[in-house]
Amino acid sequence: MQTPDTAVITIRPADGPGDLAAVRALCWDYRAHLRSISTSEAELVATFYPEAKYRALMDTLESVHARPTGTILVAELHGNVVGCGMSHALDERTSEIKRLFVAPHGRGHGAAKGLMTALLQQARTDGFARVVLDTSRSLTAARALYTSLGMAERGPYQDIPDNALAQLLFFEATL
Repeated sequence: MQTPDTAVITIRPADGPGDLAAVRALCWDYRAHLRSISTSEAELVATFYPEAKYRALMDTLESVHARPTGTILVAELHGNVVGCGMSHALDERTSEIKRLFVAPHGRGHGAAKGLMTALLQQARTDGFARVVLDTSRSLTAARALYTSLGMAERGPYQDIPDNALAQLLFFEATL
């Protein structure tokens, strides 16, 4: 386990091609990380994000998460992007947080908490009434983070294939 040092994490909106390239690389690393956890996680990734679909999503990040109804944030450590998180509107009242990930070398400095706090604040500023997200049951640190920030477990907020339900948890925060 890493211990926090005096390094300061900076959370800011992704800005320009360099940041978007870093976000895409982090998203691919996140996908690979999930696939490496277990066979069931790899099957879950294949269900929701087969490679061609994920590649298409990565190619459209800037439009899918464009202001004012979505955002892409990055976490910087020592001037390097080490984490990302994004949100988009599900409807007029609901913002969904997606692909929150911090690279292993950026963990232990508060990047994930900073990203989540900023995403929740952005949704509040944008006038959303609630934020939802889903995560794998196996991601215990993520689940603890969401709970620590006041998010409560809830049922699925969109259609989920039956074979995936047992592996996922769903969270909501009222803003």
